[in-house]
This record gives sequence, structure tokens and C-alpha cells, in this order.
Amino acid sequence: CCKHQTIGADRLMLAALSEAYDEETLENGEVRNVMRFHPAIAAYKAAVLPLQKNLAPQAKELWEKLKKYFSVIYDEAGSIGKRYRRQDEIGTPYCITVDFDTLENGTVTVRERDSMEQIRLDLNGVIAFLTEKTAF
Repeated sequence: CCKHQTIGADRLMLAALSEAYDEETLENGEVRNVMRFHPAIAAYKAAVLPLQKNLAPQAKELWEKLKKYFSVIYDEAGSIGKRYRRQDEIGTPYCITVDFDTLENGTVTVRERDSMEQIRLDLNGVIAFLTEKTAF
């Protein structure tokens, strides 16, 4: 009985992973690996990334606020491009970058995984944005 249930779960997981996995060739010839999970089932809903390490205190403050409501990850290791790629590979649908404009006007850059498009969003609107975008 239980052996068959495990096989079914394994197949379901393989099907979900196979469906989500994508290799995309960018304009510069680089291959981008992406797990295109629906935001509602992604392991992490968002990643908080400081543009530079000296912006870490503000980024960690935002991360602490968001992790009360969502499964979010914090990453400050490596260039911002490499961090975006790491998040693409694990299927994180939104990357929230704390940058110098955050200090000046209280906005962050939000990058969408699938389109790689970026928008500016007020810090006070991040929770509402993620709530809307990650629901079924």
C-alpha cells in the first residue's frame, strides 16, 4: 500500500519539476536556467537582495519584516546578476533589491523571474504586492 503511494508522489514531483524547468538563451548567448514554478507553490516567494553590502542593514530590515508573512530568502553573496541567476534556478518568482534609491525615496526594485522586468515599488507596498502576486 505505502510503496505505491510513494511512487505516485515521486512521479508527481518529477512531473512538477520537469514542467517548471526551462533553459533560456539570452541575447548575449548566455543560457539562463529557470524553474518556472507558479508563485503560489514556489519554495520562496521572494528574495531580498542588497545592491551592495553596505546596504545590508536596510535589506535585512525589509527581510525581517517580510518573513513574518512569506517564505523569503536573503542573499548578499556575489554580484547582483549572479544572485538573480541563483534565484531563477531555485524558482523564486520575485527579487526585491534594496539600492541607493531605497535610502533616498523609500522605494525598491522588484524583478519578476519569468520576464526579468523590473519595477520600482514603495517599501510600504511590498507586502500587498507579494500577497496579490503569490496567491492562487
